[in-house]
Amino acid sequence: MEKQQRHPETEVLEAHQCWEQLRGVSLGHVAVSHGDQPRIFPINFTVDHGTVVFRTGPGNKLDILRRQPNVAFEADGVDQESGIAWSVMIEGTAELFQGIEELIDSFSLMLFPWEPGPKDQFVRIVPTSVTGRRFHVAEPMTWWKHMKHG
Repeated sequence: MEKQQRHPETEVLEAHQCWEQLRGVSLGHVAVSHGDQPRIFPINFTVDHGTVVFRTGPGNKLDILRRQPNVAFEADGVDQESGIAWSVMIEGTAELFQGIEELIDSFSLMLFPWEPGPKDQFVRIVPTSVTGRRFHVAEPMTWWKHMKHG
């Protein structure tokens, strides 16, 4: 009989730990609802006072956000040395920057798009829910089921 190896439990992150993790990365995904179909877009982002901010330009994403501002946002990462991974999910409302004050504030965010083209619309995701978890990445042999022939 093979001895089962115990693995550390998944750690549920507090909101402040989620924000700490997000401050260390700049690539995530925003999910929107387009009719009865979900759409997911990669975005580079920054954290600003308990919100996630990204830039976008004319196109599908901006059109959808104007019609349906309820979104989900996800980012994750892994420390290659320690083997510890994390994932953070935010549900909330996307708000388009409007007015001169928000435009001036956007300059201090140092948020530069990775993809070329005009991206002059700043979007702020105001969270209604922030959840996250941290865990050790499992070795492949811990989840691989060996097929026994006999």
